Amino acid sequence: MNWRILWLIAVALACLQGWRQWETRPAHPPDGTIAPHEPVQTDPESVAAITLGHWRLTPRAHYDITARVLGREDYAYDRLADLVPEDLALGWGPMSDNRVLAAISISQSARFYTWHATTLPIPVQDVVEHSANTHVIPVDAAVRAQLAHIRPGEVVHLSGLLVDGVRDDGAWIRTSLTRSDTGAGACEVMLVESVEVL
Repeated sequence: MNWRILWLIAVALACLQGWRQWETRPAHPPDGTIAPHEPVQTDPESVAAITLGHWRLTPRAHYDITARVLGREDYAYDRLADLVPEDLALGWGPMSDNRVLAAISISQSARFYTWHATTLPIPVQDVVEHSANTHVIPVDAAVRAQLAHIRPGEVVHLSGLLVDGVRDDGAWIRTSLTRSDTGAGACEVMLVESVEVL
């Protein structure tokens, strides 16, 4: 392969990356609590296990959440990427207000969401109980496409199921069922059945 073709491929990949960054650029909502309601979690009743590719998902709860997107991180190569192509850091109540978020630095990596603040404008427990890292599993290609276009700063309504999963090679993932936990195991694992940007 000659250098000209390699150069054209590199330019095309750079353009694609630039387009992707522009497409998911942060939105800038107004001040105030823009996602005021708590997530709604209810028992799954008799929902059967679900197979997605090599994964068997066990529903643990129905889950509806309207939240501000605090951050998003896409994954293509880790052990969960075939099931969970992205994580969304979500905030509601006080964690959806610009005036609170201005004092908090938020980042995502290695399937974790972290925050840091020199001086917190709200109690630590309010940060914990009003934000979460959510591993989002698209139920189908249409939902996957919708999730891929979500931008930080937008308010989204996600509806679906909190699930545990086991892959046929033994890999596994477990969902949190409470909003008050932190650290490893505190992420919600959500099979997203519908997406709406508000």
